Amino acid sequence: MTALTKFADKDLELLLLIRNFELALLDLFDAGKLNGTTHTCLGQEYVPVALAPLLREDFVFSNHRGHGHYLARFEDPSGLLAEIMGREGAVCSGVGGSQHIYRDGYLSTGVQGQSLPVAVGVALHYRRTGQDRIAVVHIGDGTWGEGAVYEALNMARLWSVPLLVVVEHNGIAQSTPTGAQLAGTIEDRAGSFGIDHYELHTADINVIRAELGPVVAEVRRGAPAVVQFHTVRLGPHSKGDDTRSAEELSDVRAREWSAEYARWFGDQFDAADARQRERVAGLVADVSARPPSVWTASPAAAGLGATL
Repeated sequence: MTALTKFADKDLELLLLIRNFELALLDLFDAGKLNGTTHTCLGQEYVPVALAPLLREDFVFSNHRGHGHYLARFEDPSGLLAEIMGREGAVCSGVGGSQHIYRDGYLSTGVQGQSLPVAVGVALHYRRTGQDRIAVVHIGDGTWGEGAVYEALNMARLWSVPLLVVVEHNGIAQSTPTGAQLAGTIEDRAGSFGIDHYELHTADINVIRAELGPVVAEVRRGAPAVVQFHTVRLGPHSKGDDTRSAEELSDVRAREWSAEYARWFGDQFDAADARQRERVAGLVADVSARPPSVWTASPAAAGLGATL
């Protein structure tokens, strides 16, 4: 990574909130205090943080590795942790857990590729109703094995809908290296539908925003696009199932963003990291002490239409 540009304090704080939130979840699982499963975005935190100010009232479709997407959108670690722990104050009353969350123009799911056709429908609705909004879908390199991806891209281009596909290409699909499951390139696959493709190899938030600002503007005008981030998955696939060798993990750690950020930002990074560690520790103590969440049906549970 080349020299990083100067970041706003709020960006660094948000990055380190997501990092420490995810680390806390793994600690809670190790301590036997969480049930089910969870998929952290360790190593990929900068992607949603960089995109956040470019997305106004847009609809964000997240995936199974979506805590960073949610936190960058709402900055609500309390509601998210309560949701994952099934405690009072949970954003979805504890029935969605780690992967399945719906809130105000945000939806995450654990089903690979499921969101793309839905997002095309939402984007088509925005175009037909003249709304200056786009549908944003986060997927991984492994999702390109799903037929729904290609059906959705075909319709998106035919109908010229405002759809932005964000690919967080971390090089591994659960336990399968990308080279063992993806023939050709994502660029060529997008190009076969006449959809523009953009590739980013940097973790510099300011550079990402400068490059993608014009892209998002074109998407708003009805030109669907695929943006591919070359990133890394620092943590396990789920809470503890990492099949990579020690050498592979060492390479991943050498390429992920935080060490380089710490080197360039020094005391600013260390202070922000300490603040967010303390914040998350206090949050864990607070949420752990709450009573279990109780789900009751509400008008919002009826569907997505009210917020489209």
